[in-house]
Amino acid sequence: MSPHTHSPRTTTAPQPSGRGAPDGRGTPRSRTLYGVIHLPPMPGTPFHTAGSLSAAVDDAVRDAEALREGGADGALLQTVDRVYSTGDESDPARVAAMTKYVMRVADAVGTGFDIGVQIMRHAVSASLAVAKVADAAFVRADAVVGATLSTHGRVEPDPLRIMAYRRALDAFGVELIADVDSMHYRWEDGTETAGGVARRALHVGADAVCVAHPDETAALVSIADIRRRAPEARVFVGGFVTHGNAARLLADADGAFVSGCLTAGDGSGRMDAGRVRRLVELVRDGGR
Repeated sequence: MSPHTHSPRTTTAPQPSGRGAPDGRGTPRSRTLYGVIHLPPMPGTPFHTAGSLSAAVDDAVRDAEALREGGADGALLQTVDRVYSTGDESDPARVAAMTKYVMRVADAVGTGFDIGVQIMRHAVSASLAVAKVADAAFVRADAVVGATLSTHGRVEPDPLRIMAYRRALDAFGVELIADVDSMHYRWEDGTETAGGVARRALHVGADAVCVAHPDETAALVSIADIRRRAPEARVFVGGFVTHGNAARLLADADGAFVSGCLTAGDGSGRMDAGRVRRLVELVRDGGR
């Protein structure tokens, strides 16, 4: 392993029994908090601004340092753009740029801080490659089973191709967290629930699943359904987390991906260590 990062943490499958549920060893389940660092359009994409990469990498490093200072467990580096391919593919320049981001962040934050990779919209294989080469801890995938309709077209993952490439990379040590009911993914024909999609995702090789909904009640229903139909799943809340709802949303979840409520109030969009620290206090052990 690189001296800068560490391998994904090993956890016992959570029990579906509410706030502070035991982890199988008689202790409360610990919640994991990952800050999401949104990256601007990458080299090789239509809306990339020439000459902007170095400053953007510096911004990501400062955000990661603020997350670490505030006590977060890690950071997901996620590309943000206006247009995406819906295939499991990525321009080589995007892959190279993401690798640069990961390695610079790793150098800055040191050990004990997980780094994740998500090259959107659906570049799961490229994300795995970057994570493996740069010693990142995890990737987040918008889809690994079924199909979903997006603004950019239909996303239809090929789990056999994803897992075969993961095996070829020897990257099963890189945790794969798959969205199963979120802003990135909805089961295409509406006939399957979050729990059913989670069960399918785990079966093909996902290590954990992610849900998100702007309506708190709907998010909690999805989490409860996963606990019922796929009780072995580690469940992350993938969006719409605030300081006001974190304790409720995380009551029966294992962690969260958080962005907006962690940023400074000056319009810069940069992570604020104080806001991170306040959320960490709420998230740990479900805000107990």
